[in-house]
Amino acid sequence: MMFSRAEKTPLAEWWWSIDRELLGALILLMTCGMVLSFAASPPVAERIGLSPWFFVIRHALFCLAALPVMIAASFLNHRQARFWALGTLIVSVALLWATLKFGTEVKGARRWVSFMGQSIQPSEFVKPAFAVLGAWLFSESMVLRNVPGKIIATVIAFTIVAGLLLQPDIGQTALILATWAALMFVSGISWWIIFGMAGAGGGLLFGAYIFFPHFSKRVDTFLNPEGGGNTYQIDRALQSLLEGGWFGRGPGESEAKKLIPDAHADYVFSAAAGEFGILFCMVLVGLICFIVIRAMLGAQRQTSLFARLAASTLAIQFAMQSGINLAVNLNLIPPKGMTLPFVSYGGTSMIAIAFGMGLMLALTRSKPEERLTTGIPVYRSALAPAE
Repeated sequence: MMFSRAEKTPLAEWWWSIDRELLGALILLMTCGMVLSFAASPPVAERIGLSPWFFVIRHALFCLAALPVMIAASFLNHRQARFWALGTLIVSVALLWATLKFGTEVKGARRWVSFMGQSIQPSEFVKPAFAVLGAWLFSESMVLRNVPGKIIATVIAFTIVAGLLLQPDIGQTALILATWAALMFVSGISWWIIFGMAGAGGGLLFGAYIFFPHFSKRVDTFLNPEGGGNTYQIDRALQSLLEGGWFGRGPGESEAKKLIPDAHADYVFSAAAGEFGILFCMVLVGLICFIVIRAMLGAQRQTSLFARLAASTLAIQFAMQSGINLAVNLNLIPPKGMTLPFVSYGGTSMIAIAFGMGLMLALTRSKPEERLTTGIPVYRSALAPAE
């Protein structure tokens, strides 16, 4: 026991109200990412002429920065969470559009802006901020019928999508649209609207295939690997998955892993399979599933409609990003350039996910009255006095 329940300090209140199992699982996932960085990063660094420990050191620094961000965000109350989400969304959307003019072009896309010598991908911060702000707007429209929250959230979503498509970034576009769809789903809509949204999503994918050559090339290569497209990376990733077997070849022993260009980033799961085996990968997937399920259960215990929607949407967003990365590694969908949360290398992604998970922890914290009583959830407007 770190603190007595009788203590009334902010730290003691935080300790007894936070979901400690969920917090521990997130820290454990971050630790797994650090271990896999030791296994996957050195060959990548050596191949491009850097010190073998270049990416390992940077990954460790990202983790050291991400952990306090997550802890600090978990201290926020609901009003503060909305405030930080709003501020983050305004800044990140402005930077998102700024990348179109001032961003660094990489492989034909402008997704990064440079700040103090560091590259930042604004779309990473857009995702958790939109999930929380969108949940607020949806909850307001459900409690106060004269508030057009769903319409405002939809306008914001498509403003973000427009900027992402102009970069272009199809993967993040799909995730923002999926986040918006998740908000619609958890707020309660008819199945007809769900089917309509699914049809619209299919139409958008078809439009992306028609108008974005790099996306259509990836899809064509995925559907017809023998057609002359570049499948080197996914071939090496699949080779690493098969090479490891159930128990892996041991740290540093996987040969296929050494040939994957992005073994430290998008394909760290495949590199993990080669080193530590399929059983380790199943444990890693199990840990991700535990985080999502635990967060969803915590969200359903909240009496605030806003907290229920926001925490649920953040958990779904975390699950979708993880699922996309794993599906790419298993060659189930075309490559998307999506990181595996807390595991893949990437500073912007690490900090943004830590911010989102910190908000999720804050929104699933229990209150004294919730620990002592049970009953029908009480829905109230976020414009009411502070919770």
